[in-house]
Amino acid sequence: MAMTTEEGDRLAGLLTEHAERIVQRWTELVATSLRGRLSQAELRLQVQELHRSMINAGARGLADISSESAAELRAVLGELSRNRARQGFSATETAVSVYALKEVLVELADGADGALSLRDVLAFNGVVDQMGLSTFETYVQAREGLIADQAEQLLELSTPVVKIWDGVVAVPLVGTLDSARAQVVMERLLQTLVDTGSPYAIIDITGVPAVDTQVAQHILKTVVAARLMGADCIISGIRPQIAQTIVALGIEFGDIATKASLADALRHVLRLTGVETARRHPRREA
Repeated sequence: MAMTTEEGDRLAGLLTEHAERIVQRWTELVATSLRGRLSQAELRLQVQELHRSMINAGARGLADISSESAAELRAVLGELSRNRARQGFSATETAVSVYALKEVLVELADGADGALSLRDVLAFNGVVDQMGLSTFETYVQAREGLIADQAEQLLELSTPVVKIWDGVVAVPLVGTLDSARAQVVMERLLQTLVDTGSPYAIIDITGVPAVDTQVAQHILKTVVAARLMGADCIISGIRPQIAQTIVALGIEFGDIATKASLADALRHVLRLTGVETARRHPRREA
């Protein structure tokens, strides 16, 4: 419900006349809801900023939170929401920072000085509700953005590409390989091949719990992309159970070299490059 121009003026006047009382009580209520997770000084600054932007909006003829006169107020609410999202507060804790103003207004209406009429309380509460919804929406958007960024960072951390020998890089995969992660694997592997000039890459799937047709297709695409960059790929970590599954599914790796372990794959690559290798055998007793 939109406020009238007169109600907007009264809101601005009320917030100005009782500024210290409102800011103090508003800060106390928010501090209680946040249980000391922010300092009193920091909370007071945030409340003062909200209080000031509400006065400015009311003086410009505030009708509702979406009006042009509330542009500054929306900006302050948005900044508060994004900060709370980054600091790990919940959506409820964030919205309470706004809704606490309702209790302050009720206390003013109930006071002996009659600073606020019931009609004004209802009108002002409508604006506070809009402010709370705006805060909640911005918080959700900010939180979703943070989660997306964190998911991308986890993908990158879970797909390291390491140089294990001159001209040899390895990608040790752990966990399920879906389309998004396969894309990250391909991009990181190709970039590392460019950066290091390595002619060989080992894709180790020892930590992949299962290989189905989709996973196999992802691996094959990565191998083909690496070949286009002039590098040969060796797939290691083909355990007996995975080998049986691959045969049962009829998956063909063609001329791609496969090895049972990362050590076998590295030994194979070193032989291709002319490096002498020798298997270690248990020392026999004389």
